[in-house]
Amino acid sequence: MALKLSCHCGAVRLELARRPDFVHECNCSLCSKTGARWAYPDPGEVSVAGETHGYRRTDRPDPGAEIRFCPACGVTTHFVLTESTVARFGNTMMGVNTRLADEADLAGVELRYPDGRAWSGEGEFGFVREARVFE
Repeated sequence: MALKLSCHCGAVRLELARRPDFVHECNCSLCSKTGARWAYPDPGEVSVAGETHGYRRTDRPDPGAEIRFCPACGVTTHFVLTESTVARFGNTMMGVNTRLADEADLAGVELRYPDGRAWSGEGEFGFVREARVFE
């Protein structure tokens, strides 16, 4: 089943070929300030329609991702991996902000809470609380 998402004004639309198995609501400064809840599909399973602008964090020497957002309404829509990350690991994933979906379309999907503030950037995330399932 496809999952359709759009920014607030509708200028940017995304479609995932299938629903995610889980979504992350990370507490790092970037995710918190963008208000994003990320699904991590393969880029080949996502279509993006509409113009977006990008932002790369400046507090890291080599940011791994570029946040994309709608230039009209400012809503964070997705992220793509930076060139250096793709060179190291391949273009194997992107992030899609599932807050742009109708929450009813996420029923049964697990929502996880990784502790991005404490994450070193290596290895697995710790979690700040128990996961829940969208109803």
